[in-house]
Amino acid sequence: TFAGLAYQGGASPFTLGTFRFLLPATLLLIILFLKKKPLLMSSRHGLGSAILGVVTIIYTLALLTAIERLPVPIAILIFYLFPIFTGIILAATGWDVFGRTKIIGALIAFLGLALALGVTFGELDGLGMALAVVAAIGLATVSAVSERLIGGADPRQTTLYMSVSAFVTMLIVVAIRGSLEMPVDVTGWTGFWISNLLYAAGMIGFFYAIAVVGAGAATFFSNLEPLVVTGASFLLLGQALFPLQLLGVVIVVGALIYFARENSG
Repeated sequence: TFAGLAYQGGASPFTLGTFRFLLPATLLLIILFLKKKPLLMSSRHGLGSAILGVVTIIYTLALLTAIERLPVPIAILIFYLFPIFTGIILAATGWDVFGRTKIIGALIAFLGLALALGVTFGELDGLGMALAVVAAIGLATVSAVSERLIGGADPRQTTLYMSVSAFVTMLIVVAIRGSLEMPVDVTGWTGFWISNLLYAAGMIGFFYAIAVVGAGAATFFSNLEPLVVTGASFLLLGQALFPLQLLGVVIVVGALIYFARENSG
């Protein structure tokens, strides 16, 4: 939601994407230093984490662009199919079981999403919706793979490598692109800084949670985000959904919670 506020003030997805990983990297460096933990990982874990950082950049830019092209609640609603995609990836790789509860939850979620999008489908940006799906698949991939990668390593080190890799990748992209649209007013700078601060807290906390309870169960605590985003978008951006779309949001969130039962129970 604060990314949307930054866009209103002149920033672009590339602007947020470039600086989004600088703060997490800085905070993790400080934390590891104060805890007297080593910064370097084994070559296998380090390379894997760096590759996940590049994937993180791809899905982050896809999501930020989707937020720019779609109403924020719709973009986040599509994006929050990632717990289902995570379950599918874990099942396909043999790392978890995609049981009946998960199948039913996935079907209900897709029905709710169709309801939420169906009211104004013709008015929604097709590329924006596609990018939100790409973002969901990207985060699902990172979540599933990082669970295996973090095993035996400090999740703070893994997240540090991912953040540094993502930040360096964005610097290269910006150098090739040759320009960066910075905020031009107080609204833009407010959205820019708060968005980056909250993202840093969310990123560090999310991957630490994966290390503690696993990728499948960690998504359970993210299931309320679409509702939070809907409320925040209404208050901060003046965006609202039609009643039928709101019903679709509730159905999707309920399906995600139902989907997570096998992991949380």
